[in-house]
Amino acid sequence: MSAVLFDLDGTLIDTAPDMAASLNQILLEEGLPPLSLADLRPHVSRGGLAMTQRAFSEYREESEIEPLRLRFLDYYLHHIAQHSQLFEGFEQVLNVLESHSIPWGIVTNKPGWLTDPLLREMKLSERSAVTISGDTTAEKKPHPLPLITAAKHINQPCSACIYVGDDPRDIEAGNAAKMTTVIAKYGYIEENADLNSWNADEIIETPLQLLSVIESTLGHTL
Repeated sequence: MSAVLFDLDGTLIDTAPDMAASLNQILLEEGLPPLSLADLRPHVSRGGLAMTQRAFSEYREESEIEPLRLRFLDYYLHHIAQHSQLFEGFEQVLNVLESHSIPWGIVTNKPGWLTDPLLREMKLSERSAVTISGDTTAEKKPHPLPLITAAKHINQPCSACIYVGDDPRDIEAGNAAKMTTVIAKYGYIEENADLNSWNADEIIETPLQLLSVIESTLGHTL
């Protein structure tokens, strides 16, 4: 047996449209100009604080950032899946995994109070064999503990797991956990990022390319 684990934002689900719209709502309330989706997209995988800093650091003192972050995430919670969707091809990938009884799960730094409602709205809660959020364990990525915990939950050795992510800390965590690591190049990655320096085992341009990685790495015929 083997398993495939995914980062959430920018890897499994394209959440950037909802997150950007929510942050722009707070900018609007503060009388500030909105930012484009293209501008905000590379910051989404880094979390709410990074996004809030990108939007407000030019206009507000550092002490004002945290209250703005909380307002942003509260608005996002109430508009969490209006435009979010699986990246193109992922429904097919998940169907193939499930049809071959290969468990898949999610390991994200997104807090559970945002992860859980998002997965419910996307009808993924019951499909995921394990979901580890940013507050599930005592450590977050790039620490390997969340990934090790996920593997234990589904009774798989880390060496039999693939971890897919779109941020250097995803690959760092996966490598530290002794998993096969895959960069989701289609995710929220800056154009000039040196992906080779991340030291991942594989790089995929599209979700569907993951199927060939699974076949070659885990020895499954899909």
